[in-house]
Amino acid sequence: MKTILVTGGAGFLGSHLCRSLLERGDIVICLDNLSSGSEKNIESLKEHHDFQFIKHDITEPFDFQVDQIYNLACPASPYFYGQFPIETAKSCSIGVINVLETARRSHAEVLQASTSEVYGNPLVHPQKEAYLGNVNSIGPRSCYDEGKRFAETLFFDYHRKYNIPIKIVRIFNTYGP
Repeated sequence: MKTILVTGGAGFLGSHLCRSLLERGDIVICLDNLSSGSEKNIESLKEHHDFQFIKHDITEPFDFQVDQIYNLACPASPYFYGQFPIETAKSCSIGVINVLETARRSHAEVLQASTSEVYGNPLVHPQKEAYLGNVNSIGPRSCYDEGKRFAETLFFDYHRKYNIPIKIVRIFNTYGP
């Protein structure tokens, strides 16, 4: 049994992840500011004795002693990051630093939910991991695209400096449980 922090846990993917972690026997702390997630997504989990929901924005400091962290906190749809571009950029910068600092203090493994958007508007299809992308750092989607690129940079810098065990997944075209 592990204690796992899921940031963005009330979102679509986060809520399914919380459910799966509980089903395998883990203790789950779900952190979400509900800017794009919904308590409806986790309503059935609230009765579980190993589940705790905390309404909190990752851009504000937090500290938990955990074994693993899954960072899914960030508006992921064009509607939400279009409405909240500064908040999106802050979640990918200040928020990611707060996640990584918690991982460092806890000696926890940490996973970053990234996106294919880090490639920008790719000139190569399909993209291979070595492809560096065709990005626009000042366009209306840049808060998300560049934010996720910066989050990946932070993850690797913390890994190199503090030896934090990291994983990055570039999630896209995802639906269903």
